[in-house]
Amino acid sequence: MNILILGAGGREHAFASKLVESNKLSKLFIAPGNAGTAEIATNLSIDPVDFQAVKKAVLEHAISMVIVGPEAPLVAGVHDFFLQDAALQHIPVIGPKKDGAELEGSKEFSKIFMKKHGVPTAAYEAFTAETLEAGKAFLETLKPPFVLKADGLAGGKGVLILNDLQTAKMELEDMLTNEKFGAASSKVVIEEYLDGIELSVFVLTDGKSYKMLPSAKDYKRIGEGDTGLNTGGMGAISPVPFADEAFLAKVEERVVIPTIAGLQKDGIDYRGFVFIGLMNIAGDPFVIEYNVRMGDPETEVVIPRIQSDLLELFEGVASQTLHEKSFQLSPQTATTVMVVAGGYPEAYEKGKEISGLEKVVGTTVFHAGTAPVDGKTVTNGGRVMAFTSLADTMEAALEKSYANIANVHFEGMNYRKDIGFDLKD
Repeated sequence: MNILILGAGGREHAFASKLVESNKLSKLFIAPGNAGTAEIATNLSIDPVDFQAVKKAVLEHAISMVIVGPEAPLVAGVHDFFLQDAALQHIPVIGPKKDGAELEGSKEFSKIFMKKHGVPTAAYEAFTAETLEAGKAFLETLKPPFVLKADGLAGGKGVLILNDLQTAKMELEDMLTNEKFGAASSKVVIEEYLDGIELSVFVLTDGKSYKMLPSAKDYKRIGEGDTGLNTGGMGAISPVPFADEAFLAKVEERVVIPTIAGLQKDGIDYRGFVFIGLMNIAGDPFVIEYNVRMGDPETEVVIPRIQSDLLELFEGVASQTLHEKSFQLSPQTATTVMVVAGGYPEAYEKGKEISGLEKVVGTTVFHAGTAPVDGKTVTNGGRVMAFTSLADTMEAALEKSYANIANVHFEGMNYRKDIGFDLKD
C-alpha cells in the first residue's frame, strides 16, 4: 500500500516511524513533512488544507490511504472532500469527517455533546460579543481561578486561566470584541475550574468498536516546575503512574463508552483518534476537552509503546473491523523531552544548523520543526525535536533522553530538565 500522511511535526514523524515497520507498506509520503520524515519517506511540498493539491498528489502517487495528523484539515473537511469526489471516494481517510471534527473545532459543541451524553465535565456557559455583559455577570458567580476558552481553533493558545475577577472580565472583553484570538474567540466558553491532576487518554475507533491507547501526561509550560508561558508541549510521559487499572476502568466506563455511543446516537460516523483531555479529581475522571487527532508531544510516547502493526489497525478503522485486530502494548515507560528554539514560545529564529544527531544512541529523535537544507538539518519551528526513550522505569528512560540531548546542539537550543518531576516518588 502507498500511504500519505498529512502534517509536518513530531506526531507525523512518529506515525511514519511506526508505519515503515509494516510489511503491508509499499511507499510512504508525507505532506509537507520535515527533515526527519525525509530520511524514511518522501516529503511532498503541499499544504495539508490545500485539498486540490492533496488530491493531485493522491492520484499521482497511487495512494491507498490518507492519515491526517493535525486538526486543521479535519475541521476544514478533508474527509468529506474525499467522500464527495468520485476519483477519491474509495480511498479511506483516517480522521473524522467535519461533523465529528466539531468536537475539537467548537468548544461549545463539545460541551453540549458531553452534557447530552452524560460525560463528566465542568459546568460552563458560552458567550458572544452581544452577550458580553451576561458573560461578566456569569464570572461573578464563579470562584477563581476563571477559565476562558476561545470556542474555535486557536493553535493551542486559546485558553486563559486567571485568578483575578477584573482581569478575567477585561480578557473576556478583549477576546470577544477585539478578537484577541481572531475568529476563534468570536464565541467564548467560560468554565468552572477543575482542581486536579491533568492527563490524556487516547482512543482509536472505527465508529463501532475502539481500542484504548496508552495514557500520557504532557508538560505545557516553558519553565521548570510548570512555570512561564504555555507552549505546544515540552515533553511527555507514558504511562501515567497514577492512572492505574482502577482509574482507567472509570475512564472507560464513564467517558470512553458514552463518547463512542454518543457519536453513534448522533449519527456521526467517526473513524480515527479521539484525544480525551482529563482531570483526575480525587480518583474520578472529568473531561477538560476532546481533540480529534493525536496530541503532540504525546504521540511521541504513545506510538512507540504500540507493538502491533499500526497500518493493520488503520485498515481496521477504514473497514470497521478494528475489533478483529490484535493490539499489544509494551509494558515499558516512554519519555520524551522536547528541544525548542531560543525565545520560543515567543519570537524565535529559524534556520539554525543542528549538529550531533549522529551521536544519538538508544533514543529515538522525532523531528518536529526541522527542514533539510543543502544536506544539513536546520531548525524550522519553535518546537524542534522530541527525544524519546523506552525503559523499565520513568527515571531510566529520562536519563537516556537527557544523555542523548547532551550530544546535540544548535544555537539557542532550550529544553526543560524536569520532565516528570511531579510523578516521581
